[in-house]
Amino acid sequence: MRRVFLNILCATALSVVMTATSPAADLEAAKKKAELCAGCHGENGISQMEGVPSLAGQQDRFIQWQLVFFRSGARKNEQMQPIVEQLDNEDIRNLGAYFASLAPPKAPQADDNPDLSKKGAQAASGRRCANCHTDSFAGKDAAARIADQREDYLLKALNDYKSGVRSGGGQAAMADVAYPLSEEEITALAHYLAHL
Repeated sequence: MRRVFLNILCATALSVVMTATSPAADLEAAKKKAELCAGCHGENGISQMEGVPSLAGQQDRFIQWQLVFFRSGARKNEQMQPIVEQLDNEDIRNLGAYFASLAPPKAPQADDNPDLSKKGAQAASGRRCANCHTDSFAGKDAAARIADQREDYLLKALNDYKSGVRSGGGQAAMADVAYPLSEEEITALAHYLAHL
């Protein structure tokens, strides 16, 4: 019940942030602020660090939601907490627009396990992943871009949703999708999505 309340509270806060009249995003200010992110999320938002997602090409609203969830404590991460505490609402709007403006990461040149990708495609179809993440898995609005994301990160995120460790933004829908997934399906999905 507490998690539901926190999600509702965060969603309300974010809707106020997103609907407030504000000037267009300041991408130059965001680029400077994004220097705080580069240590983990990589130059130009493309992560080279295991277990850390790439942010380049991510959906603007998805980035905003996640930053608000981290800042409010609804989503927890020891590395993120001290960073998001420094962000105001304008920073969050700017960072969302900035990362959305960057070219997304590209999948590795060759799929080293096409059979696993085929199983992942079947799992994605069976779980209706495209309903929220779109047919290209590029995401839309507050649904994350999951195409060409780091495989290790996708594996971690799916396991966190399955176990209930991850909350904030889409948690109810993702928990419903991830909970019945087998370990084999999670591995296949992560591999497939990382190699699109």
